[in-house]
Amino acid sequence: MEKRTRRAFISSLFSLAICGMSSALSSLYAGFRERRALKPSLEKGAAKIDQISKPSYLELHKNGELRKRGEELWNVMKSCRLCPRECGANRIEGEEGFCQASSQLEISSYHPHFGEEKSLVGKGGSGTIFFTNCGLRCVFCINWEISQEGQGEPRKIEDLARMMLELQKKGCHNINFVTPTHYSAHIVRAVDMAAQKGLRLPLVYNTCGWERPEILKILDGIVDIYLPDFKYSDGKMAQKYSSGADTYPEITQAALLEMHRQVGVAKPAGDGLMYRGLMIRHLVMPGGVSGAKGVIEWIARNLPKHTYLNIMSQYIPMYKAFQYPEISRKITRKEYDEAVKTAKEAGLTNLDIQGPWFLF
Repeated sequence: MEKRTRRAFISSLFSLAICGMSSALSSLYAGFRERRALKPSLEKGAAKIDQISKPSYLELHKNGELRKRGEELWNVMKSCRLCPRECGANRIEGEEGFCQASSQLEISSYHPHFGEEKSLVGKGGSGTIFFTNCGLRCVFCINWEISQEGQGEPRKIEDLARMMLELQKKGCHNINFVTPTHYSAHIVRAVDMAAQKGLRLPLVYNTCGWERPEILKILDGIVDIYLPDFKYSDGKMAQKYSSGADTYPEITQAALLEMHRQVGVAKPAGDGLMYRGLMIRHLVMPGGVSGAKGVIEWIARNLPKHTYLNIMSQYIPMYKAFQYPEISRKITRKEYDEAVKTAKEAGLTNLDIQGPWFLF
């Protein structure tokens, strides 16, 4: 009797174990079927993200158009008209333009940068490449050692292509060309080389905004994200503080319209990153020098109300700014708040509003 009871008990345990295993296997199989059913929809979602993030220059590389555009820009340097100065220097033969650049590419630094807009930085940073020299030459430039004192090293176009690929390998979300105008020919040639070797990141054209629309049209389909400043609404201010660039407002306005035509309004994707669009920056300056009201109202009248606008608060007097008493201080909280108020009253809805950087 005792033996039968023991055998029955063991048999019951065995049955329970089998039942448990069967139940677990059923659950695993159900989970597998569920994941299998979900897989096509997940793959479609991934394909959609890839389609959003796919840079437009890849097709131009495949059909040879990217190389042709690089050659076209290179030829412009024979009597240079890459920027609105149109100084006419034969940079191909070694002459330096107003920007102080010849055909010799010069780069100050390259690295993942985490100080740009959130939608450009993400988790891996924006892959910034800082080019030496500049055609605008502002007296308050925060990067004056690079833009006006020539801090940087001579590089080959192949070096620039390699830098892009290194930044991609490091996990950067984009390639961010800082002050690119006078080296746009070098950039396009380097992108063509890098695309051949696997570059797949969106390209950011990080510019002072003072761009010839004729040159921007050559960049159509190459640049994914335009990141221009809109520094002044008054040409007299641009003439005084940016080396005689009295045409700044009207040329920048035409440039912004062309940029918008090419890439449209900047909208973050589902992952929070920006892959395409126009992102405008305006640096509020002390004493109304930047003409924030005029800048903002022009944007509201001429571009969609949901155009991205970063109203920047971080002006600090640098370089030669202390030679001009009116711009030798930080901005006040009131000056910044007035700019933000103007933007909201103008109906702009896609504002990047910063925290205070103020002394008083």
